[in-house]
Amino acid sequence: MDRNSKDYSLVITEVIKKQMIILGPDITLSRARNVKGLKVDDSGTVTEISGPPQELIQELIDQFVQLSGLIVQKTMEPILANYSQDGSASAAILKSVQAQIRPAQSPTPRKPEDKPMEETK
Repeated sequence: MDRNSKDYSLVITEVIKKQMIILGPDITLSRARNVKGLKVDDSGTVTEISGPPQELIQELIDQFVQLSGLIVQKTMEPILANYSQDGSASAAILKSVQAQIRPAQSPTPRKPEDKPMEETK
């Protein structure tokens, strides 16, 4: 595995392990194993990457966003931010993921007049 692939493997492994804590190992491993080109052992460690790594991590995150949206966004950003500081390919991952999950997960704030009316007795 070349350095670039190792960087991605580390990031993806950390993402998977974080999601195992939040979603549980069964759901997390099932979702991670849905990503073609990604092989993950039972501990959540990436053992093999085949294909464009940025596409793989994007597809992995898409799997988790489908389940838990904003929770995924909040757990992914610190992980990816840690890796983006080393100047490697991880900076590109961070930008790609943030672009993907932010627009899809921005809830529209309610206006005071949008509150449901209280029932009268």
